[in-house]
Amino acid sequence: MVDIYIIKLLVIGLLLLAVTLGSGWIARLPFSFALIYLLVGILLGPYGFELIQFRKEGVFNADLLERITEFVVIVSVFSCGLKIVRPLKFWAWDITARLIGFLMPISIFGIAIVGKLFLGMDWGAAILLGAILAPTDPVLASEVQLTDTNDQDELRFGLTSEGGLNDALAFPFVYFGINALKDNNWDNWFKQWVTVSLIWEIVAAIGMGIIVAKAIVWIDKKVQKRRHSDEAMEDFVAIGIILLTYSLTEIVNGYGFLAVFVAGLVAQRSYSNPEKPLEQLEFLERMEKLMEIGTILLLGSILLFQPMFQYATQSLLVIFSLFLIIRPVGAWISTIGKRSPDSSRQIMRMPTRLLFGWFGIRGVGSIYYLAYAYGNGLKGQLGEQIGWITYTTIVASVIVHGISSTPLMNWYERRIAKHKDATPPATVDEFE
Repeated sequence: MVDIYIIKLLVIGLLLLAVTLGSGWIARLPFSFALIYLLVGILLGPYGFELIQFRKEGVFNADLLERITEFVVIVSVFSCGLKIVRPLKFWAWDITARLIGFLMPISIFGIAIVGKLFLGMDWGAAILLGAILAPTDPVLASEVQLTDTNDQDELRFGLTSEGGLNDALAFPFVYFGINALKDNNWDNWFKQWVTVSLIWEIVAAIGMGIIVAKAIVWIDKKVQKRRHSDEAMEDFVAIGIILLTYSLTEIVNGYGFLAVFVAGLVAQRSYSNPEKPLEQLEFLERMEKLMEIGTILLLGSILLFQPMFQYATQSLLVIFSLFLIIRPVGAWISTIGKRSPDSSRQIMRMPTRLLFGWFGIRGVGSIYYLAYAYGNGLKGQLGEQIGWITYTTIVASVIVHGISSTPLMNWYERRIAKHKDATPPATVDEFE
């Protein structure tokens, strides 16, 4: 009798080999790698070969899921920070400020209104659902984000910086929802939520991201001057920055996700050798690919048809509202009057604004917040309701955004190239 562990290794090896050797063909197809991983995960779960068991005796292991997705997110947001080379000036980050300052709250409260008015939730649960589903995903959205440090496209930059930041800045609203579930009397905790969750934890995260990253880079430079470390080991400096930044920030009660994103920005700007962050980025992107496979396989393996069908109507209502109303309208509002960073006379074109509205990809960040909520008081029928709505929304995002991202981004790139050929460089930023 062959050990089931050996069978798992065989399946994982075959999957990695298949997606690697077939990547050239798969990249041309109108769907993402994540959709393949999702289908394989379903086959390896309870409806297939039962090689991935995330439930023991019917009990869901939320703590393990939280830890896995937590690590995936911190690596991804640090990678987002490393990709961004724009100056840390408000004018350069105007689109990010709009997406975080307007679009994220619109998404949270738009979903909350749907939960309150149509799903029978109270405001605390509805805001928690909105906070879980609001973050866009830095892991699954690689096709629509910055490709490298030389990519200065406004759409890609906006989606990359949004994905790096809103995975952290949705946390205060997750805390709000959890507090409201535990205590309906907001007077008992609202002031502390404002001072600690909304102010201190954000300020602490930004400060720790700067301090820890600068300290590690300074130490790295000093050590390298005395004796060069093994080249094969240098990429692990990035992992050290990620883990130390995240852990130290959590110790001082700050938002670790935000600190790690800031640390990526700081590390990118702190090395005198510009190739060092690029080497770290290549290493992290390979890690991200492996972790994407693992997390989406897990998502596929935990899906159960009966509860998905039970909450199908509610899930479809949330999906329709989020994908076709809340996100597009929020993106349109957020980009009103947005001008090109290269030309103050040119307003962002409507097709670009529509793409911002469409590419609100949901994924690993939402799974993390859901698992975190499970570990902090979300349970019972409400836990089942929010959980299956979240899983179904992520599955829908993997399918519809996975199918549409490649053709839409190819169209976007063609339109940009065509507009650049027809317009003087000083006025080119968007397309007709």
